[in-house]
Amino acid sequence: MEQLEKVEKLRERADVSYEEAKEALEACDWDLLDAMVWLEKRGKVKGPSKESFTTSYEEQDQYVSVKDKVQEQEESESDSFFKKLGHFCKILFQKSMDNSFYVKRREEEIFHVPVWALVLLLLFFWKILIPVMIVALFFECRYSFKGKDNLDGVNKAMDKAGDLADKVKDEYEKL
Repeated sequence: MEQLEKVEKLRERADVSYEEAKEALEACDWDLLDAMVWLEKRGKVKGPSKESFTTSYEEQDQYVSVKDKVQEQEESESDSFFKKLGHFCKILFQKSMDNSFYVKRREEEIFHVPVWALVLLLLFFWKILIPVMIVALFFECRYSFKGKDNLDGVNKAMDKAGDLADKVKDEYEKL
């Protein structure tokens, strides 16, 4: 092994600088093991930690029952799930308060409602509201969302639905 390789290997294992590794190797005639001991004696490297093993059984605090550990993990996971769900609901509610749903006909605003009100209406009256909204597209009504958030993607989809209704209406009139 070349001297440069030995310096690199000692530097990696002892976590010291190149200069310290080279100095240690030069002091020990380029013997890696002696250089490691030399560095330990000078306090530049931590010596191996002392461990003891025994075959006798003693109740130790570091060991816990698997059943208790599993139960603890399940409780922490369920807590974190509900925390995440609560945080998600809070964000959703805030976004529904910050944004509004607009209905326009020939560029004249008919009405607008907060998004939370639209969601409630759709939850309770979806059988009536969805067909009415579709039919309104054929009578030149257009829908959009406005508010603090960037709603361009949703508004583009609303525009495409309106354009599709116009195309269907034009095709029907040609017949």
